[in-house]
Amino acid sequence: MSRRPGLSSIWERLQVAGKRNPVDVHVGTRIRLRRTLMGLSQEKLGELVGLTFQQIQKYEKGANRVGASRLYQFAKVLEVPPSFFFDDMPEDVSGGPLGGLNEPDPEPYETADPMTKRETLELVRAYYKIDDALVRRRLFELVKAAGGTVRTRRRRAAPDSA
Repeated sequence: MSRRPGLSSIWERLQVAGKRNPVDVHVGTRIRLRRTLMGLSQEKLGELVGLTFQQIQKYEKGANRVGASRLYQFAKVLEVPPSFFFDDMPEDVSGGPLGGLNEPDPEPYETADPMTKRETLELVRAYYKIDDALVRRRLFELVKAAGGTVRTRRRRAAPDSA
């Protein structure tokens, strides 16, 4: 079986010691996001797909690449379409690493998306555990108002750029 010239060198370049492929990191982040939203521990997800929690950790960190059949299995267990794991992928990740042979090595991928933070996920779960719709609505308005206040203060504190 012959490979296209240069293809293996591209993948070798992406997998330089210690560097994770940004797509693998993104997919792992999405697995963690969905698992947490469903209230599953790494151990429970591992049981459902026949893996140890350590293997789940490696997938979530992007240290291990998720194969197509395993991705399909995660999608079934986490009740999402396989495309979910690629949603919201930044352009620099989705179009970056395989762009060309003369491009510099990609920077390690770190997500700054607040939606993937444990604090955010726990807040959302706690919010939806509030049974009283009126209390939930008032809390929502309170948080919105507090967020707006923070933004307004930051704008006032910033020097004029005009």
